[in-house]
Amino acid sequence: MNEKIKSELISWGKSIAIAFLFVFLCHQFIFTPIKVQGESMLPTLEENNKIIVNKLSKIKRFDLIVFDAPDAMDLLYVKRVIGVAGDRIEMIDDVLFVNGVEYEERYVNRNKQNGETKRVTGNFTLKEITGSEFVPKGYVFVLGDHRLKSNDSRSFGFVSDDAVAGKVNLRFYPLEGIGFPK
Repeated sequence: MNEKIKSELISWGKSIAIAFLFVFLCHQFIFTPIKVQGESMLPTLEENNKIIVNKLSKIKRFDLIVFDAPDAMDLLYVKRVIGVAGDRIEMIDDVLFVNGVEYEERYVNRNKQNGETKRVTGNFTLKEITGSEFVPKGYVFVLGDHRLKSNDSRSFGFVSDDAVAGKVNLRFYPLEGIGFPK
């Protein structure tokens, strides 16, 4: 084989190997694609939406996160962070209070019947659900946007920071839904 061709093949081989290594490292440590399963995040995310999860972002209140399901093996959940370390959470008459401040939850799937908005979240305090008055350090409190169909911190408690795979940054499928979920 001609030396020039051999040199060119080696060069291409190195480039391809470096590209695969780069993609592997990015997937492992920076971002990963995830397919949404279930309807607990309607209307924000729908079943079979494909999202990009950023593994390096700092998690803040109201971010969408992906984490290891605490009540199922080999399953990931997508939920909204409602409380971070030190927060006190209450739900009174379908109104969210974090540290005594009322928050409007425009992202929640509100069911309207006969022109009237149906209640979607039962009243609770953090202490009633978890036994703790505040979200402990190293944990978050999460809820799904479709409260009537969501298995979330109301049933399994706090989510450890160690279980969090990352923050949802982008929906890339379906194509007409490409964007940054809020």
